[in-house]
Amino acid sequence: MPAFIVSQPALFGHPEPIGFGDEALSVRLINRDDANSIIRRNHYSRTVSQNSLEHLGVFIGSDMVGVLQWGYAMNPASGASIVPGLTTGRWRELNRMWVDDVAPRNTESRAISYSIKLLRRRVPGLAMLQSFADERCGGLGVVYQACSFGYYGEHTSTFWELDGVVYHNIAMTVKEPERAGRIKAAHLQANRDRAVRMDLRQFRYLRFLSSAAEKACTLSRQPYPKRHTHPLLAEPL
Repeated sequence: MPAFIVSQPALFGHPEPIGFGDEALSVRLINRDDANSIIRRNHYSRTVSQNSLEHLGVFIGSDMVGVLQWGYAMNPASGASIVPGLTTGRWRELNRMWVDDVAPRNTESRAISYSIKLLRRRVPGLAMLQSFADERCGGLGVVYQACSFGYYGEHTSTFWELDGVVYHNIAMTVKEPERAGRIKAAHLQANRDRAVRMDLRQFRYLRFLSSAAEKACTLSRQPYPKRHTHPLLAEPL
């Protein structure tokens, strides 16, 4: 039966939840560097988010078959435009997720569900979770639909691909990246003649952990997108 996995209690302290699941499948806190290394090798973007806070390995027994990284959004203050007054610490975005194809069917949705249980225990007052399904993945966010996220519309974002790495348009437009210490942005801008622009749709999914936050949401929940209503790229990148 899935249950919380706890740490050994510190001297005069109490054990804290560090995972959730069972031998068949579990998610557990892992080292940031290990998580980033796995994401860089396997995620389609080949990049990591510096805003990630919770780094979770997905385990089948003792074998790690995936990584989920939850944290702040690219614009951490943007939550207040979705739920007025929502502070940065009361919501999380699923920054990156990768699960090996060898994992059993439904591993992604189960891992997300387990990670939400862990987040709720570790982050008191958490009110909202956000994730985006990316057109490059060839999906419309079915995994989030299976985890009871609501669908709140789509928008188009610009990305740039350079030498197999995908960059958000912010990296191309930031001013004086060298002076700001934005090494990746500086590299992209120095090679802008080789970069390939992609304008791709992003499908927004929200999961509310607070009924008050859901009632205050400024966005309208919409029917889940389906392939016949939201056709995707013929060959996802």
